[in-house]
Formats: sequence, structure tokens, C-alpha cells
Amino acid sequence: MTSNKLYGKDLKEFDDVDVDDLLTQLSAEELEILSKEVDPDDRFMPPDQRTNYHCERESTGPVDRKQLIEHINKIALETPDQPENVPFVAGVVRGKKWIPPEAPVIATREDEGVSFNLEDEYEQALGTATEEELVDLAAILGFHSMMNQDQYHASLLNKGKVGLGWDGVTKASQPKALPYEPPNMTDPEQSILKVYDDDSKTIELCFNNINLTEDQFDRLFKALEINTRLEVLSLSNTGLTDRTAEKLASALEKNATLRVINIETNQVSANGIVRLVKSLLVQKNIEEFRASNQLTAHVLGNKAEMDITQCIEQNTTLMRVGLFFEFNDARSRVANHLQKNIDRNRLRRTGRAPRNLTAGYILKKDTPNTKKSNTGQEFKIDSYCRTAGLVIAGYYHASEAFAEMSPDIVSQRICEKIAEYFPNACLVLINNRQLAKQMTNTSLSVVQYCDGGKWKVKDKENFKILPNNDTALDSVSSLLSKKLYKKLVDFDDHFDDISQDWLNVKLKSMID
Repeated sequence: MTSNKLYGKDLKEFDDVDVDDLLTQLSAEELEILSKEVDPDDRFMPPDQRTNYHCERESTGPVDRKQLIEHINKIALETPDQPENVPFVAGVVRGKKWIPPEAPVIATREDEGVSFNLEDEYEQALGTATEEELVDLAAILGFHSMMNQDQYHASLLNKGKVGLGWDGVTKASQPKALPYEPPNMTDPEQSILKVYDDDSKTIELCFNNINLTEDQFDRLFKALEINTRLEVLSLSNTGLTDRTAEKLASALEKNATLRVINIETNQVSANGIVRLVKSLLVQKNIEEFRASNQLTAHVLGNKAEMDITQCIEQNTTLMRVGLFFEFNDARSRVANHLQKNIDRNRLRRTGRAPRNLTAGYILKKDTPNTKKSNTGQEFKIDSYCRTAGLVIAGYYHASEAFAEMSPDIVSQRICEKIAEYFPNACLVLINNRQLAKQMTNTSLSVVQYCDGGKWKVKDKENFKILPNNDTALDSVSSLLSKKLYKKLVDFDDHFDDISQDWLNVKLKSMID
């Protein structure tokens, strides 16, 4: 075993010596010499204290780069080259020449194939199979890389032989030419006037691929604030910017009928999209919002995505969102909340009357020989009728869909049940298309249940539920302008919160 030595001295005798005691015995000069011999590997020390070399020369002044380069070039030219030990001779190799090693030769043997022990019937089937049948078999087994796309899809659809077979060259399929799409012929000026005039036939507007001016945007959004008919508005690739998007957001905060808004392929920034999503929380009537592929907001960023997510989670009507979310947290939270809204809307449509509109019972003075009903929601209403001398005589319904003109299955079943106890029961429908800020005609349609399960419209001349005169129409116009219908409480709202008055006493006093 070799012993550790330093300058020819064995170091074993110093094993029991304390290093600190040795350092205390050294003088200042010896410590300085020792520090120069040691190169500490400590990144926290300044570089000038970690090196052995310490320049003790005084500074000659600021660095002159040009003079320094000239001095280096001068030293390089004046310094003589070191003589070579062996003179250079052209074409003569000095030293040992490197010869690359020979690559090992891998022994190869002829492919003997792979033998399978198959049953006789499988051996016969595969041995006599044609190339088309083998292609179909490969598609069934999932060997997609053994065939081109045309062969694979043809085998699935059983179209017969397609392509060049196993030994052919896989080629890309020629794309099918799409039919020519004509340009958007919508007249912006005429459409803006229809929105401003609240045209009953203008339910959907498409300005896609039309470069609108800033003045047209201003007039369109101002008209949108007072419009009560438009449901779908498409503004894809129209030159929408943050400035005009702010005006659109203000219009969405005042419009209560718009359901679908599309502003894809524009120049709205991430902050502009956040502003638009926040505006949807005011009226809460937008069901579909699309704003992807923005020129200045391909990636929204974490802060914008979190703000959009929080706004969407507060929105109970939004069911479809067209946005690209980079972060999985925002994407999953938005998807989960939209699914909840879809389920909630499906429950409203199939299991109960619309929440934000009207559906309820019609009461009239009690008459002899009238049966009493006490099923479902009618139980509490029936109790109220007995004490007030009234009877359930019908059902009224207003659909949340603007274009819906017929009662849903829930209203029909309820009215059929009422007809069992009151044969002359009727179903009153509200025609949303005839509602306006200035009513000129009644918007009610009376339908009566007949034998055989059919619903027939009641003769308006012999059945009048509302006086069709100027006084009544002016009263309805005033109620619509004040948006008092938002304060109406139906029986479903009362079930959710029993503190809400389903008799609407306060609303009746305001109407009177």
C-alpha cells in the first residue's frame, strides 16, 4: 500500500495534528503565501479572490480599445515563431498516420421465413386468398401501415379493389374540389336600418366577410341596443377591433333578445374578449359566443383565460363557447360549466316551464258541479281556490324561444289534466312575434282541448280573454317598455324559493 507523501515527507505523522493549530503558528507572510497556493472552489467569493494570480500593478488609466488592438498586433508581428524540431516537407507524413478501423462485417443469411402451425382450414383459406381479401383482412386486424388510405377506407366500405396492391407506391389522395362559394351579398346599410326599425322578420343577420366601416359599426351597435327581434348576429372577418368591440359590449349589456354572437377572425385583443364575456353577465340571454382566430390574440394568456373562466362560471345561460384555451385548467372548468348549463336548459325544456318567462294557471269564479283537482302543483293552487271561491279554468304559456308558436309537451299534459276537472279548460299562448314596444293588436291565442286529444284554436269572435282596444294595448306596451315581466313569479319560482309570491300581489298593484 502506497503512503501519502508531500515533498518527500510522509503525511501519516500529521494525521493527529489539528489544522487550526498549525494555522495559528503561521505568520502573516506565510498565510499569504499559503493562500496563493490554494485555489478555493467557492462561487460566493469574488473572482479576484479565487485565483492564484493577483495583479499588483497600478492602473494605467481607462482602456483605449484601438490602442490595445494595435499593441497586440505589434507584439504578434514582432514575436519570432518557434522553430520546428522537424522541418516541413510537402507530401511527407510526419508521425503515425491514422488508419480507420475496418467496419465489422455482419454475417447475413437468406430469409428462411417464419413458419406458423395453422389448422388446415386456415391454411387453405389464406393460401387461396386473393390480394383484395388480404387487404380486407389487414384492415380488420388494424394493419394500417401496410396499405394506403384509399385501400383502407375501401376495405371498410366494401368497395372492392382500390390502389396498386401490396407492392405499389402509396400516394396521397387527390383532394375533392369544393364548390365555389358566392360572396356575401348582404347589404350592410339596409340591414342596419332593419335592426334600427326593429323589423319582425329580421331574426338573423350575417355580415361575414364584409369589411364594415367604423361608422357602420357604430350605427349597428346603437340599433342593437333598442332591438327586440334579432337573435343571431355573425360578424366574422368584418374588421372588428377593440374600439368597436367596446361598443358591441355596451350593446350586449342592453339587448335582451340576442342569443348567438359570432366575432371570429377579427382583430380583437385578449382584453377585448374579456370585456365582451363580462358583458354577457348583464342580460344573461346569450347562448352561444364565438371569438376564436383573432389576429392579435391567437394565445389569450393565463390571466385572460382565468378572467374568462370566472365570467363563464357565473353565466347560467351560455351553452357554447368558441375560444381556444391554452391551459388545461381553464379548458376543463369551462367545459364542465357549459355541460351544467346544457343539462340545466334540457331540464327546463323537458321537465318544467321556462324560468325566465311565463307559465301558470288561469283562475275563474267557482261554479256548481265543478270537480276539484289536487295533483302536483295544482294542490296548493286548488287549496287557494277553495278559500277564494275560484276554480282552475286553464293554463297560460309563453315559450322562451322567440319563433316558437306551439305549446310544449309539459303545457299540453297540464292542460289535459285540468280538462278532466273543468271540461271547458283552455290553453292561452303568447305569440312572441306580435310583442312590441307599441302594441297594435293582441298577442294572445286561445286553444281549447277537444275530444280525441286534439287542440283547436278557439273562435276569437265568441271568445275574448282581453279587450282588444287602445287602452288595453297601451297598458301592455307600457308594461313591456318598463320590463315588468322580469318581476313575474311563476309557481316553479315559488317552489325554488317559497318566500317569492306566486300570486304577484305587488305586480298586480303596479298594473292596476
